[in-house]
Amino acid sequence: MEGKPRKLVLEDGCEYFGQAFGSLRTSVCEVVFNTSMVGYQEVISDLAYADRMVVMTYPLIGNCGIIDEDLESKTLSIGGLIVRDYNDFPSNFRTTKTLAEIMEDDCVPGITGVDTRKLVKHICDNGYIRGIITDSSMPVNEAVSEIKNTPVPHDSVYKVSCKKKWYSRTSNHRLNIVVVDCGVRLGIIKNLNQRGCNVTVVPFDTPADVLGEFSADGILISNGPGDIRDIPEVTSLVAALRGKYPIFGIGLGCLAIAKAGGARIIKLASGHNGGNHPVQNLLTGKLETATQCHDSTIDEKSLKGTGLKAAYKNIIDKSLEGIISEEEKLYGMMYYYDISTTPKGTTYMLDRFLDKAKETNKNA
Repeated sequence: MEGKPRKLVLEDGCEYFGQAFGSLRTSVCEVVFNTSMVGYQEVISDLAYADRMVVMTYPLIGNCGIIDEDLESKTLSIGGLIVRDYNDFPSNFRTTKTLAEIMEDDCVPGITGVDTRKLVKHICDNGYIRGIITDSSMPVNEAVSEIKNTPVPHDSVYKVSCKKKWYSRTSNHRLNIVVVDCGVRLGIIKNLNQRGCNVTVVPFDTPADVLGEFSADGILISNGPGDIRDIPEVTSLVAALRGKYPIFGIGLGCLAIAKAGGARIIKLASGHNGGNHPVQNLLTGKLETATQCHDSTIDEKSLKGTGLKAAYKNIIDKSLEGIISEEEKLYGMMYYYDISTTPKGTTYMLDRFLDKAKETNKNA
């Protein structure tokens, strides 16, 4: 595919040249990389990537097209997509449109032809870094100035969270689960429905007293983008409901549980993004392969005195991947539980949460 010449410029002045696909919008965002070999559709529609550009380490992207029913959100919020080799001629009988088409529809810029191995190594060596996808003719000094003059967004969750409550029902339901939407993946809702849960999805800033009106058997705080410090409403919500309901947090929701208990949140060197991260369940000793999208974690030393304990650890960098308090019915995971990403045998924490929800609902 030959598109308009474009380039990615990083805030340290490094340039990566390529060709455009998707939207031609200029975009300034944090640049992260994702190590998944498959599932680019789930990546671009994951609202946890709002206001971030993603570099795909797997070289061939676009060859399966886009399947509407597999999207994790109704619109894309990703800041940009950077790939080695974009394929605009998908071979898939379920395809409804190409990757470039959906990106153009939702104003997401893409760039192909980039040396992604070199770029990913640069991110690993330098950590958090922002960049701009722009026209190839823009001078480097102007591009760097544009990056520095663009404020870091602190309203990502506000932009992706639903603005009013909505419902996802299932037949023969046994439980009522309220999902606090910080950028929830649709696969998480489908997974709960398959497990016999009627789901009520509410905005991230819903007050605790309002949640009491829904006859919930359990509360799920969803994944989402940005910094947990940008959404004090969610931390306050967890603090207010702690011990009253079973609470399960995923990604950003897990950090909210930790922060509400007084634990310290720390930033990872280059983040965990991909479908192949090895973790260990400290409660069972079993190893799991997890799909992740987060750039912060919990300082394990700060759990002392919070009532929480470590439940999962990343095997590579030893960072915390999960926390638990059986006494207060609190369960937190930094990685995903949904239909598209959950391998068999890796639903221990979700199972514990739903068991506690059944105890809440005596008729479940």
